[in-house]
Amino acid sequence: MDVNEGKLKKVTQDDVARHAGVTRSIVSYVLNDTGRSVAPETRSRILQAIDELGYRPNKFAQGLMRGNSDAIAARQIGIVLNSADVLLRPYYSEIIAGIHAAAHENAYHIRFIRFFNELKNPILFNGLIHREEICGLILVSLDQSISTDEDRRVVQNIRERISNIVCVEWQTDGLSSVSFDRQEAARQATAYLLEKGYRDIAYIGESDNRVTGFKQAFADYGELEIGKLRTEFANDMRSGFEGAERVFSGGERPRAVFAGSDEVAIGVLRYLNKNGIAVPNQVAIISIDNIEMSEFTNPPLTTINVQKAAMGRRAVEMLIGNSGGQGQDAVALSLQTSMIVRESC
Repeated sequence: MDVNEGKLKKVTQDDVARHAGVTRSIVSYVLNDTGRSVAPETRSRILQAIDELGYRPNKFAQGLMRGNSDAIAARQIGIVLNSADVLLRPYYSEIIAGIHAAAHENAYHIRFIRFFNELKNPILFNGLIHREEICGLILVSLDQSISTDEDRRVVQNIRERISNIVCVEWQTDGLSSVSFDRQEAARQATAYLLEKGYRDIAYIGESDNRVTGFKQAFADYGELEIGKLRTEFANDMRSGFEGAERVFSGGERPRAVFAGSDEVAIGVLRYLNKNGIAVPNQVAIISIDNIEMSEFTNPPLTTINVQKAAMGRRAVEMLIGNSGGQGQDAVALSLQTSMIVRESC
């Protein structure tokens, strides 16, 4: 039962208790997280009942009964992130900063920032993911989290609860989004290396459309057999270092590396510097993102600039303009990228 039906029948703790076959006091212990021991099987039944009935804490139900649900939700935006790791990544920090800046400038407020897996808790989900709580929702990079039927069910429940949703840094059918063209950015980066005369190029980076763009550039130039191109998958500095180790530790060294992100490139640079391989004299490097530290590496990275803060800003603007529609009303916005030439190639 969706809480939007609450005006017909408000779900109470007594309803949850009856549905779960427990006492009301046990339900209260679970809801209030008092620390009192509750058997795992009993807790699971209560959470399932909460999920199935759509129960919400009284503070929200009281607001609805007073008829001021619009006041509760007005100008309130929720943010759901892929995971806690996102907060440690400079790329995503710029996106989140753009969201906050645009919300502040338009007198909107960030009601909450949560991680996707937290929403699998029905108490939290029912308390936050409601139109009586927020007027819009921004989902950041959830493609990295969605792999199981349970994950997909959570996303579907979100879509049923909130009509005004914008995805940032990922796209999915039927939801509005703000992103950049990863394939085109990768093609542009690889083409730049090819234009400078590099032919033996290895890719170290994320396993997504960037790989397609990397191969597309070679196909456009008709230079090499696509099947012989070297690829190593990495998504951060540490895995970038390890990917470089695999590429350079045996056989003939590539003359250039296209790194799927600046963070990966920093890991590659660390490996090359540690092993006395000069950049760009012996190996050239190009990457994607243009995070702030890319200007201060040794040497500074040539990279494809992604409008990170602008993605966050545009997501907020879409929510404010009620253009974060679903289905046929979904809007997919792709922001342009540009080349930043420095000293690494």
